[in-house]
Parts: sequence; structure tokens; C-alpha cells
Amino acid sequence: MATLRKSAVAALAAIATLCLGEAAAREGHRAGVFDYYVLALSWSPTYCETVERRRKETQCDGRRPYAFVLHGLWPQYTKGWPEHCRTAQKPWVPHALISAMLDIMPSRRLVIHQYRKHGTCSGLTPEAYFAASRKAFESIQIPARYLAPDRPVTVSPRQIELDFLKTNVALTPETIAIACGRGRRLREVRICFTKDLAPRACGANEDQRRLCRLDKVVMPPVRGPAR
Repeated sequence: MATLRKSAVAALAAIATLCLGEAAAREGHRAGVFDYYVLALSWSPTYCETVERRRKETQCDGRRPYAFVLHGLWPQYTKGWPEHCRTAQKPWVPHALISAMLDIMPSRRLVIHQYRKHGTCSGLTPEAYFAASRKAFESIQIPARYLAPDRPVTVSPRQIELDFLKTNVALTPETIAIACGRGRRLREVRICFTKDLAPRACGANEDQRRLCRLDKVVMPPVRGPAR
């Protein structure tokens, strides 16, 4: 009987620990509870090149030469990140706000998706979240060689980092990471910010060894009218 009681107590303790862990996880995913932001700058030509059907999208139709565009502003924990947080109001993004973001975030679906998945965890309204996103985006100066290349650029992730550091004196090596994808293509540049949108060191999520280990990446040329 004593053995059975000990087993029962151990089982109850395990269940309690599991429940507390789940509760802690839910607690950690409350809107506004996070450690820092990641600004993700997507290399638009890579996005447009990798999936044929995307060629019909505004971002990829060649009418405007999109280079680095805003992928999103992501609340992060020091390790891990929250997403799809519950909010007091339905996470609806007004049409006018969506249209206002298309100059730097050229996809209506992306604008909506980013607020629902990431913006809800910022603790901000859609208006305040996208204002913060634009502020972070516009605080970064894109190096001249990446503004509108009309031919593929082959470069090391380290050189991309150095170019951004040279152009943005407020950044340090700890604040930036480079992500690559299939076909040795550059996917995005990630830059870390405090909640007040000041550059800060990134956490474990932006470990460069995890995001890209290639010696060289290719940046497909910008799509757009002949220059």
C-alpha cells in the first residue's frame, strides 16, 4: 500500500508539474509580454524567384523594383517567441491601414498575417504596431549596393553584415543576423531592437550558425522597369 501511495503521489506531482508548465507557457504568451523585437527585412527578389505562382503578386509583377521589404516586426523571448496572442478586440486590420503599409510591405495578406501572428503579441493596436514597424524599418539605412541591383549579387553573409554595420553606425555585430534559404539564396536580414526601438543584442533565436552557415549567398536581381 505504501508503494502504491508513493506512486500515486508521484503521478499527481507529475500532473501538477505538467499543468503548471502549461499554465506558465500560456502566461508567457500574453500580449505585451516579451523581451525584444526582431525586425525582419526580406530580400524580395528571393521571395519572388522561389515560387512561380508568386510572380502574379504585386510584389513580384515587376511594376516596382522591390529590394529589401518589411517582412515583420516580431516580439521575441530571449529564447523562443510568442505568437497568435489573445487580444481584447478581434485582431482586425483596417483596410486603410493595410493600404498605407503596402509601400514597404507589399502584400495585403502579409500585413494581415503579421498582425495576427506577431502584432497581437506586441500588446499594441494595429495602428500602433504598424507605426512601430515603420519606425523600425525607416531607422535602418540600406547599403547602396543593395538598393536596386540589376544582376545577381554573390556575397558572404559576413559581408552583408559588415555593409549594414558600416551604413548604420548604431548597430553592432550582436544586433544583426543573416538568414539564407534554398538554392543558396539570401532570405532576410534580421535586426534586433528593444521595446523602445533602440538597437540591442539579439537572443538565441538569431544564432547565425542556425540561420545561415553558407560561405556565400546569392541575391537575385531586383525586378522592375529597365534602369
